[in-house]
This record gives sequence, structure tokens and C-alpha cells, in this order.
Amino acid sequence: MTSVSIAAPDPRALAAFYGRLLGLAVTTTEPPRAGFPPEDGWAQIRPPSTVGGPTLNFEYESGYVAPTWPSAPGRQQIQVHLDIAVDDVDAAVEWARKAGATLAEFQPQEHVRVMLDPVGHPFCLFATR
Repeated sequence: MTSVSIAAPDPRALAAFYGRLLGLAVTTTEPPRAGFPPEDGWAQIRPPSTVGGPTLNFEYESGYVAPTWPSAPGRQQIQVHLDIAVDDVDAAVEWARKAGATLAEFQPQEHVRVMLDPVGHPFCLFATR
């Protein structure tokens, strides 16, 4: 696997959030296409080859609906989520909040924290030890 594509109502803004969260630069952006709203476009975060890991692509979705967490019948389902390994979960939660995430109300596991990015995609922070 080389990359994960994430739908967003404003891909450049969401790429900037994940760049702050992960400490990585946004490596590529594309402007709105002719005739599309200003939020249209595309962006990418590519980790350095020395670090490894998948590239994150952010694609414009005109009808974007944030997923429901936890999933519920008849509501927008989660299509995919990111798992992020951290040394200290509590410190990572604070870092994520400062980057623009929110702590999800429902937390199903004691040693994992579910966070929501600025447009509602859940992602998990878990300890590597």
C-alpha cells in the first residue's frame, strides 16, 4: 500500500491539519478546478522516505457528510480511519487538540483515544508500549 485518500469538504485545509498533527509538510496542493467552489482541489502529505509510511491524499467531496461516531444505523458510516502510534496517549491528545482535533465523546477502549479531525473523521491514538 502506498497511500490513503481521504474525502474532505476543503482538502487543503484538512491536509494542513494533518500536517500540523503529524509534524509533516503538505507536499502537493492543487487549486480549485474551473467552475468549482473555492474549497475544491486536492492536497497531499508524503512522509520522508527515511520515515516511511503511507502518503495521505485529500480529495474534494462536494457532498461530504461527516461520519457518525460511533456508527449508527441509517447514519453516515465510517469508511476508514487512521491509527496513529504515540509514546504518550495523554500528551498526544493535547497535541491533537492544539492542532484542531476534538476528543470523541464515546471511547470504547481504555488505552486508545478516539479523536475527530476538524471535519469529523475519527482517528485513533494508541500507545506504542
